[in-house]
Amino acid sequence: MFWRLLWKLLRGSGGRLAVAILALVSCAMVVSALLNLEFDIERKLTQEFRTLGANLLISPRNAQITGSSPAEVMIESEVSAAIQSVKDPNVMAAAPFLYVVGSAQNTAVVIAGTHLEELPKLEPAWRIEGEWKSSQAQQTACLVGRNVAQQLKLAVGSSVSLTYLKKNAQLKVAGIIDAGGAEDNQVFLELAEAQDLAGLPGQISFAQLSVSGTTTGISHYAARLAAALPAYEVKPIRQITEAEGDLLSRIRLLIVSMIVLISALTALCVLGTMAALAMERRQDVGLMKALGGSIGRIVTLFMAEVGVLGAAGGFIGAILGLELSRWMGQRVFGQAISSRWEIFPWTIILTVAIALAGALPLRLLGKVKPAIIFREQ
Repeated sequence: MFWRLLWKLLRGSGGRLAVAILALVSCAMVVSALLNLEFDIERKLTQEFRTLGANLLISPRNAQITGSSPAEVMIESEVSAAIQSVKDPNVMAAAPFLYVVGSAQNTAVVIAGTHLEELPKLEPAWRIEGEWKSSQAQQTACLVGRNVAQQLKLAVGSSVSLTYLKKNAQLKVAGIIDAGGAEDNQVFLELAEAQDLAGLPGQISFAQLSVSGTTTGISHYAARLAAALPAYEVKPIRQITEAEGDLLSRIRLLIVSMIVLISALTALCVLGTMAALAMERRQDVGLMKALGGSIGRIVTLFMAEVGVLGAAGGFIGAILGLELSRWMGQRVFGQAISSRWEIFPWTIILTVAIALAGALPLRLLGKVKPAIIFREQ
């Protein structure tokens, strides 16, 4: 009998209940999309920030990195061994650098020795004309910054002679870099060639790493690496890590705020619909009570009706929300957000709670007195 009455109630108030379920579906769709985005935002944001380049620096203690001849250097083998020993799957790229100020064709230039094959992974935002490394022997290849290429009138395939003190190196330009920063004024060559040119075999100025993950995770990895390199300084590049952490916190606060606001507005919409419905059902409730129906059973019947609406709206909205989150991912990050099916129960529970919160007027039907209702007829 209970389920038959529930079915009759749902069918008999289809017009007004359609407004309520539309509001609940819309709420569940947006909440589901935002929750799905919340689960995946950290990974997407980390991927976006990795395009900004390295976020961890290993350097001599109290050293000033100026791009000139290094006052202090580090032992390359010690740094490489430490990075290998402190393994972490979040390390996307790692490269040592040796900087000296030399000359090219009688023009002063900053010479940077590194592993050229690591540069596209360490600095994915850099644009290059040509190749990252020559198809010929690596020791003869170099990359030149855009400004250097313009000043020296160099093109891909051109030869350039680098001089430092009394040593010379004849190199071929494999590519021209457009980094949009100080790197446009530098010449990059293989680390071994730069070490030989500077007379500093096995030594580097500093090392840069690109590590994905949260600010806390990057700090923990930096602490472990610092323990393995007590003679050197290991620190996150704060401009990048702090900006990433701050932006992530702001986005999460925005998501939570939007969920609370949408939930409150949906509850108000359901409240208005149920208030009108309660006025229509006063006679039905009076008749039920006159026939011996208990207040608890009558209120339970109406709450079950609202609960069914909330569950149905939550289920439909959760499915639509996954599609909405995919669309949001494509628009914001250029790739779809991964579907998280675990948000389904949470979305349905939240939608049912919102529906019950908005059904307050139906609870007041338990106070209806049959005698007063029938006297009004």
